[in-house]
Amino acid sequence: MYLGDATWPEAGEHLADGSLAVVPLGSTEQHGPHLPLSTDHVIAEALAREAAARADLLCTPTVTVGVSPHHRQFHGTMSVDAPVFRDYVESLSRSLADQGIDRIVYVNAHGGNVEHLREVGRRLHEDGTAYAVEWMWNESIPELVDDLFERNGPHAGPKETAMVWHIADAVREEELAAARDGGLPEVDESAIRRHGARTFYDAIENSDNGAFGDPTDASAEKGRRLFEAATEQLVELCEWLRRQPPETLGPREHVRERGDR
Repeated sequence: MYLGDATWPEAGEHLADGSLAVVPLGSTEQHGPHLPLSTDHVIAEALAREAAARADLLCTPTVTVGVSPHHRQFHGTMSVDAPVFRDYVESLSRSLADQGIDRIVYVNAHGGNVEHLREVGRRLHEDGTAYAVEWMWNESIPELVDDLFERNGPHAGPKETAMVWHIADAVREEELAAARDGGLPEVDESAIRRHGARTFYDAIENSDNGAFGDPTDASAEKGRRLFEAATEQLVELCEWLRRQPPETLGPREHVRERGDR
């Protein structure tokens, strides 16, 4: 059930039946000249809503702005400070806990959110409020991503292009070649790390137009395959989480002294 479409009595009936919610999160940031600023949150919401429909889960409205300061030079990018983002998601999660939710899957589609969502999950786990985990769609199907694309990229590349093509048909096809040629198509050959150190802070330092990888290799059909495979992984994660006894998800007690029985 998508929470935003329900009345409060309908929501109450669903909340009485389950204790798990999926929370889609993304960003509003540049994705090269060929993809909309909404790319990440469009992907996150589509996956979360589809998994919720298939597994009878509660899906919350989407968090559409994330931590994106590394894209700040490009027009239209929006970002919130990391501490603000963490506090907001934690507060939202505690609100869900007040409604009876004790397990949360953050359905995330933006790399800049990852470490902050994991920190929020740690906070909620530490005080026993809820068991919350961050899930990133492409990390759930790495073999398929590698098989489908010869020159993949971490941002605005073929995998995101294919997903948006399938979900929203919002790809600017006439800009695909320009995105490749004006970006960084050969990510593995770039000097973004030196002697073990990451030597950049902003995307524009490596890609003039904000694209990485070769988006001309994308298609709606490849996007469909990615979407189906990722949705299946998300459903399986949620069903596994549902089966776990509450006592196995809470924080462990401090270890006993040696010899203490």
